[in-house]
Amino acid sequence: MPCVFALCGEPNHIIMSRFFKTVLLTGLFVGTTDLIAAYITQWIKTGNFAEKMLLYIAGGALGLETSMQGGNGVALLGLLFHYFIAFSFTLFFFVVFPRVKFLSFNKYLIGMLYAVFVSEVMSNIILPLTPLPTSPFNISRAIIHWYTLGVVLGIPIVYNTYKYYGVGSKDFSTDKRE
Repeated sequence: MPCVFALCGEPNHIIMSRFFKTVLLTGLFVGTTDLIAAYITQWIKTGNFAEKMLLYIAGGALGLETSMQGGNGVALLGLLFHYFIAFSFTLFFFVVFPRVKFLSFNKYLIGMLYAVFVSEVMSNIILPLTPLPTSPFNISRAIIHWYTLGVVLGIPIVYNTYKYYGVGSKDFSTDKRE
């Protein structure tokens, strides 16, 4: 297993620095592409630019009534929450990956499945803890959301995780984690 949290010939701060730099850049990338995808999706659905999307995200902590009245500070809070969530799911996958063997099966399939996992955790665990309204499950909307999330979040996270750990996508014998 590559050294992530232990010494292995290189100073520990170099290993940690490489790990966190990779997670940080991956989280920044997926947070940005997810936000862009959300704006594009909303524009396709409504024909309008979702200028209050970040205020809505902040509503998860402040409540919609308060957040929708907010200005740039509240929007910045929504942006920070959005990136915090993106970084959290990125870090989670990077940490779990070396411990769960089947995650090295196929980066594209695992990326799409991770997107479904992220979507379901957000919908069924995180969002119910907030004051944001929930909507009933709709399979056609869910499939579109899972596919979009797979492309903008799941596959990039998994791809960069495979690259970081030096793992091939189909052959378990190329797994360098052992």
